[in-house]
Amino acid sequence: MTSQDSGAEEVLRLDQITKRFGTFTANDAISLSLKKGEVVALLGENGAGKTTLMNILFGHYVADEGSVTVFGQPLPPGHPSAALRAGVGMVHQHFTLADNLSVLDNIRLGTEGLLSFGGARAARDKVVRLSRDFGLAVNPAARVGSLSVGERQRVEILKALYRDARILILDEPTAVLTPQESEALFATLRQATGRGLSVIFISHKLHEVMAAADRCVVLRQGRVVGTVTTAQTSRAELAALMVGDQLAEARVAPGPSGPVRLRLERVSAPGLSEVTMELRGGTITGLAGVSGNGQAALADLIGGALAPTGGLFELDGKPVALWSPRAALVAGVGRIPEDRHKTGTVADFTLAENAALETYATRFARAGLMDWPAVRAHAEAIIKAYDVRCEGADQRIRLLSGGNMQKLILGRVMEEAPGILIANQPVRGLDVGAIAYVHARLVAARDAGAAVLLISEDLDEITGLSDVIHVISRGRLSRAFARGELAQAEIGLLMAGQGADHAA
Repeated sequence: MTSQDSGAEEVLRLDQITKRFGTFTANDAISLSLKKGEVVALLGENGAGKTTLMNILFGHYVADEGSVTVFGQPLPPGHPSAALRAGVGMVHQHFTLADNLSVLDNIRLGTEGLLSFGGARAARDKVVRLSRDFGLAVNPAARVGSLSVGERQRVEILKALYRDARILILDEPTAVLTPQESEALFATLRQATGRGLSVIFISHKLHEVMAAADRCVVLRQGRVVGTVTTAQTSRAELAALMVGDQLAEARVAPGPSGPVRLRLERVSAPGLSEVTMELRGGTITGLAGVSGNGQAALADLIGGALAPTGGLFELDGKPVALWSPRAALVAGVGRIPEDRHKTGTVADFTLAENAALETYATRFARAGLMDWPAVRAHAEAIIKAYDVRCEGADQRIRLLSGGNMQKLILGRVMEEAPGILIANQPVRGLDVGAIAYVHARLVAARDAGAAVLLISEDLDEITGLSDVIHVISRGRLSRAFARGELAQAEIGLLMAGQGADHAA
């Protein structure tokens, strides 16, 4: 983001950090530093050790070896409050704000008594000053529930600055932002680092890392495999450091359009208003939008978990009267759910049990009894075909990494050869290697004739994979447009509910 003076003050140093869990080494002699006014990106695939490293910095874990130094002073291990007192703040991917409270009350919450005499005026003055100095425009009196996602993120950053943070950790900060909001965040970071704030930026979006960071520290299998100056590297080189080989950009040739498998005409349901769309065989239909604008409702509607309250719902040219999750499965609708932990798997079930969750009654039940050898063989076939790295079919699925859990879900769905495939945030939280793998499987499903609905908040993913694209905002759907017809900035405006192409 800026060119850093090699003589700038070092504000943070992690030196030879090692952390083991039994025989597994999560962090292996990791060292990194951060200078005043610098943005350092922390990159690495799932399981590379990023989360463990941050947990050590914030005192949630105690390192087996190594030390943390903040502004030249040792940071006491195992004390979460110590990092806060030392001037380290963190903004998590999922915000921790109370919607019913004002911006000011959210910022003060947990820091001082909300009813302290004279405190509100002084607090408001401080928030106004921080907002002005760091370019974080937000109304202190506004109720948080009325704010946009981008404004809520500003509140989270203000919370950290209000507590006098001089080092800010940002965990996947653009995951729920439109392109315009992401640009606004980067402008804020440029202004903040110009005033001496130092930032560690954790992200899976390599183009944003290239835009935001001065240096990149890349972790692989718990070790630092490279520290590079952003201006002297490329996305391809960073991806190679992360996973050990070159990965192609996520952009594939469009597929030939097939027959209409599912048609919605002015369909309404809770969270949706008069939605019109078609899903065609051999086509990936992308659905872009900011989280919470009706994507989940549309996925539930097509997957049978939500009943329409009006409009026409057709499957293969025939109106659908009774629709349920079972009916959707019987009709050949495959579902990759948005949350692999809550709705995609049962944490304490084995991989074998999870692999049979949606088909046990039709494939593995014999005279009311489960054919467990067949279930296990089915799971083992998925594990092998989809490169699920695990200890075997009898391992509890909660012990897998996010990427391997997603591969099992993907295999469970794909092995049924669905005619319609709902892929809802299929690569959220995955590293670049796992992302490339999932994308390749979605394209293969399309090429085999499936009608694929790809729901994502990542515009690069949408524009790279989709043949046609819709944008959803406040439960309303834009018209369909071909890939390349609109620029990303125009799509971003539609995501924010603006633009002439949005449905009335």
